[in-house]
Amino acid sequence: MKVLVIGGGAREHALCRSLSLDPDVSALYCAPGNAGIAEVAELRPVDALDGAAVTALATELGADLVVVGPEAPLVAGVGDAVRAAGIPVFGPSGEAARLEGSKAFAKDVMAAAGVPTARSYVCTTAEEVDAALDAFGAPYVVKDDGLAAGKGVVVTEDREAAREHAAACERVVIEEYLDGPEVSLFAITDGVTVLPLQPAQDFKRALDGDQGPNTGGMGAYSPLPWADPKLVDEVLETVLQPTVDELRHRGTPFSGLLYAGLALTSRGTRVIEFNARFGDPETQVVLARLRTPLAGVLLAAANGTLDTLPPLTWSDEAAVTVVIASHNYPGTPRTGDPIEGLAEVAAEDGPEAYVLHAGTRQEGDAVVSAGGRVLSVTATGSDLAQARERAYKAVARIRLDGSQHRTDIAAKAAGGR
Repeated sequence: MKVLVIGGGAREHALCRSLSLDPDVSALYCAPGNAGIAEVAELRPVDALDGAAVTALATELGADLVVVGPEAPLVAGVGDAVRAAGIPVFGPSGEAARLEGSKAFAKDVMAAAGVPTARSYVCTTAEEVDAALDAFGAPYVVKDDGLAAGKGVVVTEDREAAREHAAACERVVIEEYLDGPEVSLFAITDGVTVLPLQPAQDFKRALDGDQGPNTGGMGAYSPLPWADPKLVDEVLETVLQPTVDELRHRGTPFSGLLYAGLALTSRGTRVIEFNARFGDPETQVVLARLRTPLAGVLLAAANGTLDTLPPLTWSDEAAVTVVIASHNYPGTPRTGDPIEGLAEVAAEDGPEAYVLHAGTRQEGDAVVSAGGRVLSVTATGSDLAQARERAYKAVARIRLDGSQHRTDIAAKAAGGR
């Protein structure tokens, strides 16, 4: 099978790494990719938002499957263009991807499907914003209705900060604050059958102790030893399957990766948000534990044959990923700084620990930073404590001027909390 992956972040590196280990994959391409992905896949240039260009590339390569990684190309309908050419695509249509592209649309789908979520208001004026903030009180949760690369949400006790964020957005969803720990649960679906993966937890705040601004994610771990063993079955029954069924009944079937961000509140499980693609950095830890070859599962989702697959198999090991971010992330990150220590990690820590590239590029013989989140250092171990120890040992080998990372990823869970 020839597979083309669209995107160039750590999520796509994790996907490409898993696909490169799949015996059914005879050729693997990534467009545009990054410096790390180049080690496991052949890179091709492409405008990931240009459906015609992606289709032409897939046709030229003779791709048997196209995997669209990031949300923006999905919302832009790139998957539709490739499917129209008769090439199987893992990723929803542009219409179905509105589940991530519009928070208001997602709320409407959840209401129709009876999916438990936070009470909310959609606001377009300052007066509506003030009324919604009054209705819910602090802490205030204000979400940009559109795509914002994981940084469109403000959770704050400061009313003025909430109002400022709302004013900077064309349309916002303001909702009640959900207490309790958060869980990310991915599911692969062909629009009918829903196949949940293993849950993970990610860390959105920039600084230790869940302080600082929201980011695209500073680390993740899986499994969740503290979670109810019945959680996945419960979420499949009350969230994932009803959502997929509702979209199919609307004539916009969702095929691809459905990501449910959940809060385990004192009043039960609630959906915080949906995404229409693999989440970053949770993908790094979930795929590190998946033993079933990935390509066949993604192709079955694209072809509508998920119900014919045997159950997925998983490693008993734990996985932890720690994000190394550039100076000033998540503000205006500094780029172009050389990254050292990558070869040391490969030589000294592999295969239990490895580096997945997010924002990097090759400059001559050097690899330099090219984005806010630069690397995802991922490790496995017999339990979270060992995986964590290996991940941070590898992190210590990386040298990137001005870089930052959290030191407490998975610390509570590894300590039995």
